[in-house]
Amino acid sequence: MKRLLALFAMLMLAACGLKPMYAGGASGTVAQGLAGIEVSPIEGKAGWLVRNSLVDRLGAAGPGTARYRLDVRLDDRLEGLGLLSDDTIARERRTLRARYQLVDLTTGEIVLDATAGSDAGIDVVSSEYATIAAEQTALENLSREVSDRIVTRISVFLRSGAKGQ
Repeated sequence: MKRLLALFAMLMLAACGLKPMYAGGASGTVAQGLAGIEVSPIEGKAGWLVRNSLVDRLGAAGPGTARYRLDVRLDDRLEGLGLLSDDTIARERRTLRARYQLVDLTTGEIVLDATAGSDAGIDVVSSEYATIAAEQTALENLSREVSDRIVTRISVFLRSGAKGQ
């Protein structure tokens, strides 16, 4: 009975039309599209971290082979949240937001205009060094998360664009 139920579930899943995002591996439509994206320089330390993460995830194309250009503007904020009775900050929130545009290099048209963001809470401790280290670690983690969200959104765009072509 369990085997029959499992077989039925597999048949239903196959009939739903779901397809793997990266079907075809490195020669698939999405992987080729991601490899054809050139990432513009991004200002600041957060920009450097996000750009490096994007280049790593996209499998950056060599010079002259890019079909798209990715332009990213970041908003990095660090704000105090919790106040103790002696008016010192006990907690901070670091927020990293990105507005990004995917530009088709052949036409100059913006084919995707979207935003991504994430935030992290940081405990402020008596050691200034530990607090600064926590702020930097939060920035590194947020940079990776924002770049992951950007790549995922671009992958969905490339996959849906490939269906229309």
